[in-house]
Amino acid sequence: MPLSVHLYSSSFCGACTQTRSVLEQVQPLVGERVEFSESNVASSPDDAERANIVATPTVVVRDESGAELARASGVPTADQVLTLLARHLG
Repeated sequence: MPLSVHLYSSSFCGACTQTRSVLEQVQPLVGERVEFSESNVASSPDDAERANIVATPTVVVRDESGAELARASGVPTADQVLTLLARHLG
């Protein structure tokens, strides 16, 4: 399994929409080396609680074993996401 990027979002969250857009821009640049997913904290409250999500949007990057490598709240830039992923893709 490749690196994974998971977006924790919430309904009616403008910043979540912006973050989703940034991740959609990055996705074709990293191809199959990174798996992207998203969950709405209202629809999956148990998942959000297990991940200690306290704000949306929150992006969590995990390695192949599922260990958390990085976490960021707020809207990242595409450059920030690419720089972070490059550090862990090797």
